[in-house]
Amino acid sequence: MKFTMKSSLWIVLAALAIISCSPPKEQKATVDSLRINYTIRSVWPHDTEAFTQGLLIYKGELYESTGQNGTSWIGIVDVNTGVANKKVILDDRYFGEGIAILNNKVYQLTYTTKVGFVYSLKDFKKLKEWTYQSQGWGLTHDNVNLIMSDGSNKLLYLDTLTQEIVKSVAVTEEQGPVKNLNELEYIEGFVYANVWQTNTIVKIDPVTGKVVGRLDLTALANDARKASPQVDVLNGIAWHPDTRSFLVTGKHWPHVYILKIDEPRKVN
Repeated sequence: MKFTMKSSLWIVLAALAIISCSPPKEQKATVDSLRINYTIRSVWPHDTEAFTQGLLIYKGELYESTGQNGTSWIGIVDVNTGVANKKVILDDRYFGEGIAILNNKVYQLTYTTKVGFVYSLKDFKKLKEWTYQSQGWGLTHDNVNLIMSDGSNKLLYLDTLTQEIVKSVAVTEEQGPVKNLNELEYIEGFVYANVWQTNTIVKIDPVTGKVVGRLDLTALANDARKASPQVDVLNGIAWHPDTRSFLVTGKHWPHVYILKIDEPRKVN
């Protein structure tokens, strides 16, 4: 059979028609290989007036710091009521941020005034102030240095005696730098950080700065919003080593959620 140019054209057009009418290939759902799974163990009440900046467990007690000019405080929270026994109330000119407890001292950051405070854990008497060049956001420690976030993609390591920066680690993920690192918690060799204005907590290898895990807490944020329409962003991470529980809350949230997460793998 002899094919002409005209007949060849008809064959091409017919083939294109068949392809265009074929059903699209099924698209595979995208799976986040770094996803950290969790289950809710219980829920505690949380003060909806608290604009949470820092959250931590120390010797079985829940400590919280809040920030807003005129209403910044540090307190020990009654987990049955959510009410804080306020130990420090900052002067109106300071906007309180993250806290950390180490060596029987409480360290506190402020937002834009570039001043940090050190208190005695025993009686919350102020021991000293220090200054820094950036904004102050989140604070934790690795039992050696304080670890601070300033809204960038960097973790800043501070000497506990002088509060001088001894090193910084840039945090990155597949798409590049992870900015807006906020409240921090150091858990068994990893730094966990809220990413401001998202429902994501990232798990960071502090040696490389690489994100090695992600918690998507959108479901908790939605649950909190249903209970209280005034809720703001997710912010607040605490680790209870005795029960191996991961605690999270947010600014003006009505609950603290106690979670069981995929076990963190220790860094060698």
